[in-house]
Amino acid sequence: MALPTPQARTHIHTRAVVYRGYHREDGLWDIEAELSDTKTFSIERSERGLMPPGTPIHGMSIRVTVDDSMTIREIASSQEHTPFDECQQGNPPMQAMVGVKLGPGWRVAIERALGGVRGCTHLRELLFNMATAAYQTIPSYQQRLRRQAGLPARESNEPPYHLGKCIAWGFDGPVVARHHPEFAGWQPMRRKVDDPPKKE
Repeated sequence: MALPTPQARTHIHTRAVVYRGYHREDGLWDIEAELSDTKTFSIERSERGLMPPGTPIHGMSIRVTVDDSMTIREIASSQEHTPFDECQQGNPPMQAMVGVKLGPGWRVAIERALGGVRGCTHLRELLFNMATAAYQTIPSYQQRLRRQAGLPARESNEPPYHLGKCIAWGFDGPVVARHHPEFAGWQPMRRKVDDPPKKE
């Protein structure tokens, strides 16, 4: 369903964010993210001068390389467009995320490693949804590879990660009953918010 027709208005700002997932020939996975902020009008900044419409105020990207367990093996970040030269200081701290798993506690791990003045706000924002992009990329493709190899689907006593994370995938709802009846009514163990992030 489309959004309701808006009132008369003027387009001011665009933030564009894209995530892409890749399966590497060495068996690892690359999850990449890009972010840009642009205005529809010219602005003048003391440290960048006159910026015509569409000139990126922020333009940055991240690549995380993860293994099958979604644990980060490598991370790289780039900031091609920033308001200040000092923003480049936000790249080296990103290495603190190597060894962290994209799973439960992910956002807590980001805040602990890169929160506040320890890191860049916009790189943190890009990292937040890296876990979702990894989940959209990896498990379904792993199942595809198993099917192509004639192997049975992996069985687990734990529900898939996305169950219990949104209104449609509630454990007591009809979607879980239809697609994962073995987990209908399942009660997850409560994880403490202050548990340390997993490093493997």
